[in-house]
Amino acid sequence: MPIDPRALAASLQELWSPRVVGELDDSYIKIAKIHGELVWHSHDAQDELFFVLQGRLRLRLPDRDVELGPGELFVVPKGVQHLPIAEQECLVLLIENKATAHTGDTPTAQTRSLADQLRRIG
Repeated sequence: MPIDPRALAASLQELWSPRVVGELDDSYIKIAKIHGELVWHSHDAQDELFFVLQGRLRLRLPDRDVELGPGELFVVPKGVQHLPIAEQECLVLLIENKATAHTGDTPTAQTRSLADQLRRIG
């Protein structure tokens, strides 16, 4: 069944709480509504793809900032520290290996477990 990731992300009530909307081999496809900053973190063994559905996203990396607008994507390579920042509400689609922890090895109050991310939307 087809899904509209932008509409699903817009319907989310919680910020920084990714939700799984599909699977692709060993990866989850997730959507999220974000605003503000998450936390500096990395994923030692996994790459992470950010695709902006609506709004603007800045990915702060140790050596530069990557600015993304609607329809743009960036892959954060495994092991690279990054800090996602959305000055205004932003809707994103993420593709992550199923073993990827939400905030890597940096748990915070914003960290969501895989069980939370697998919860039904709506």
